Amino acid sequence: MCGVIGYVGRRHAKERLLKGLERLEYRGYDSAGICLVNGDGLTSVKAVGKLVNLKAKVNGHAYGATTGIGHTRWATHGRVTEQNAHPLSAGDHDEVAIVLNGIIENHAELRRRLTADGERFTSETDAEVVAHLVRMFYDGCLVAAVRAARAQLEGHYAFIATHRDEPGLLVGSRHQCPLLAGMGDGETFLASSITAFSGDTRRIKLIKDDEIVAIDADGVRVYDAGGDSLERDEIVVPWDDEVAEKGGYESYMLKEMHEQPAAISATIARNLQDGPLDLAGLGDVSDVRRLVVLACGTAYHAGLVGRYAIEQWAGIPCDVEVASEWRYRDPRLEPGTLVVGVSQSGETADTLAGLRLARERGARTLGITNSPSSQISREVDAVLHTHAGLEMGVAATKTFTTQVVLLQLLALRLAELKGAITGPELEHLLGEIRGLPTKVLSTLESQHGLDDIAERHAEKPYFFFLGRHVGLPVCLEGALKLKEIAYIPTEAYAAGEMKHGPIALLDDETPVVCVATRSHVSDKLLSNVQEVRARGAQVIAVATEGDEEIEEVAEDVLYVPRTHPLLQPVVAVIPLQLLAYRIARLRGLDADQPRNLAKTVTVE
Repeated sequence: MCGVIGYVGRRHAKERLLKGLERLEYRGYDSAGICLVNGDGLTSVKAVGKLVNLKAKVNGHAYGATTGIGHTRWATHGRVTEQNAHPLSAGDHDEVAIVLNGIIENHAELRRRLTADGERFTSETDAEVVAHLVRMFYDGCLVAAVRAARAQLEGHYAFIATHRDEPGLLVGSRHQCPLLAGMGDGETFLASSITAFSGDTRRIKLIKDDEIVAIDADGVRVYDAGGDSLERDEIVVPWDDEVAEKGGYESYMLKEMHEQPAAISATIARNLQDGPLDLAGLGDVSDVRRLVVLACGTAYHAGLVGRYAIEQWAGIPCDVEVASEWRYRDPRLEPGTLVVGVSQSGETADTLAGLRLARERGARTLGITNSPSSQISREVDAVLHTHAGLEMGVAATKTFTTQVVLLQLLALRLAELKGAITGPELEHLLGEIRGLPTKVLSTLESQHGLDDIAERHAEKPYFFFLGRHVGLPVCLEGALKLKEIAYIPTEAYAAGEMKHGPIALLDDETPVVCVATRSHVSDKLLSNVQEVRARGAQVIAVATEGDEEIEEVAEDVLYVPRTHPLLQPVVAVIPLQLLAYRIARLRGLDADQPRNLAKTVTVE
């Protein structure tokens, strides 16, 4: 979840590293640091808190180094202190420095062994053992030292090391965490993500698990675990650098919410480019008899929405599982099962592990991700990409709606192959999906009553969300947004379950958000809303345009355009995103970088 970056070139490393860390800060912002390498040795500067604190410490200092490493931290082992911030050295020794993303699972054993050998540790982190190992194995060749150190490690990690005696060289390795190289004109990068150096080069080389990568100003060398040199093709990645800027919006999250019409449109167009429903990259799924969707967080909610379409349209059983739980069960995967991993980053540790387990057990795997160069994209049998563009805000918005749309397209493709939906009905549903970008845009532009609702409820201590059928995962996602960025405790429940306990929490100070778009369960939901009102709760309803009945039982109604009931989540989630955002702003909170969170979850 942390972000790492390394730079070797002819320009000042300080500026390049800080710029890269700005782009990586979504991966963690508990602390940050850089280590600069020159003929005088290593100079490290670290600061607790967001990157602005590190910038304040280094600005005004004319560091002449053209090699360096940087890190932005999401704390796993050790408190959020400057002592625990990266880059880390080997205790009192200052010849080696490392930055690491991930977790070293056998760090306690290594620390005991290294301490017995006379090493002294100065941080509480698991990562410091890597610096000690590299120092101990160093004998004039940093590549060999990193290779020997990597062989001692267990866990999932990516790290970059530097040594004062080889000032123009950086060496890294990875195991189940992202690391790639970027090549510019007389300069080279290593980083957790392309975003770190996207403004400097689009030329990259991918690094595979357990390989060693060495960079200098002239380029990239890749070695296998045994030290043999490897050839690695160069990839040119298309990139519009403007997507990482706020474009006049007050925050990335607000910008990304308003990018949803374009993101959905691109996802539809790019995946249907080879034919009406010939999803590019899907492969032959004509024999699929069951789906298992693995995901975490927002992607899990997208999977729940997709299940309704897959089961109703295609008539195929579909289970949606929290990846961190499924991977530790003993799941049954009979022939004909397709396991689908949904992950914005394509690097989510639990989802990756679940997909690997599925492949070990003989199941076919499909990835749905927003990152074409990600680990999931490389490991699955087939992959479908959302085309949402870069999402810098930690709270997912446009990646959720594009995941939902892509799962709905998958459901239609399966229905077509099974002969469950044909002819005019299929064309009608495709037309409804193609109309979603316009309806999302209309929803974004029409929520004028939100400001008043947000002001009345911004300081309420607790929110309750109720929904049925496809409205339930929308409630789960809306509640998650409010938790993530406004820090308000919320619960989302199936409305039919409310009487089985949760109704005890309601009083006349409780805002209850109901997703009440028109469907075959609308009457049932209205009854549940009336039960809520009878307990004095204040109801905020998301409803379909033209539904006046809901106004009789709700204090506030946020209307969304009418579309097919199974497609309603794509528009119904928009008011909930906006409501969470406006409440967070009223509470004076940073919606882009909520506390304790990171965008890409690469640790368990």
